Amino acid sequence: MSKEKTEYKAVARKDMTYGQYVRREMRRNWVAYLMILPYVLIFALFTIFPVILSFIISFTDFNMLQWPNFVWLTNYVNLFFADDIFLIACKNTLIFAAIVGPASYLMSFLVAWFINELPPRIRAVVTLIFYAPSISGQVYMIWGTLFSGDSYGWVNATLIETGMITEPIQWFKDADYIMPLCIVVALWTSLGHSFLSFIAGLQGVDRSLYEAGAVDGVKNRWQELWYITLPSMKPQLMFGAVMAITNSFGFGGVVTALCGFPSVDYAAHTITHHLDDYGGARYEIGYSSTIAVILFTIMIVANTIVKKALSKVGT
Repeated sequence: MSKEKTEYKAVARKDMTYGQYVRREMRRNWVAYLMILPYVLIFALFTIFPVILSFIISFTDFNMLQWPNFVWLTNYVNLFFADDIFLIACKNTLIFAAIVGPASYLMSFLVAWFINELPPRIRAVVTLIFYAPSISGQVYMIWGTLFSGDSYGWVNATLIETGMITEPIQWFKDADYIMPLCIVVALWTSLGHSFLSFIAGLQGVDRSLYEAGAVDGVKNRWQELWYITLPSMKPQLMFGAVMAITNSFGFGGVVTALCGFPSVDYAAHTITHHLDDYGGARYEIGYSSTIAVILFTIMIVANTIVKKALSKVGT
């Protein structure tokens, strides 16, 4: 039962319907609704409306030049049964998301948990150090220099000097190395918003709960973590999960910056790359909208699964 209906049963008269109760509460709190109206309008205009419009356009052959014609499920049929590159993109995206999503989520929490134990001044400095790679504009330059394909690249130069290789390896031009390197770079830059939300959540846990837990039989730090810390920061855990899923499914910028577009043999071609190809290069907006709908659906399903998993934390 929703919170609103629970409150309705608690305070409303028996002769008042639920709709009448909602309208009464809206009239009573009209100032609050007026304050959030600008955000609601902007959110609807730039988020809800584009999603609905993309879903509608996905059933057309819209190309930005001619009036769209409805082709119904043709785009979806072609996408799954006639587009081999899309299937490669799905495989690469799911592999990347399955590795980077959980790994970055767990790493962000563990690092935040460790930093939370430090003194305040040291904590601020260490937080900046770990957070800096996610906001630095030179990340790709650093990794591009490390794994440069000539003998001046730091990794190639080191391997040649130690005799492990005799000629430079084209790291970002070799299909065998592209995906692993992109995964490493994505993990290195993953300590972003999730990391900060975890630190905020850890800072907001009521310290008296640990004392009460000790009285109730909590014996070690792991039990404190499971029965006290995690249940107390479920909103931050959910926010971090959403951000981790979003970033893991939309990592196309990492590949494009390091490997070019498209990557060699489509070794790291993802759904976002496929979307950019048809929407930004070919202007096949109907087909690209179909890709966007599929990606949106995958992310919704992933978020639902994670939400159900997090609801069991501490139970």
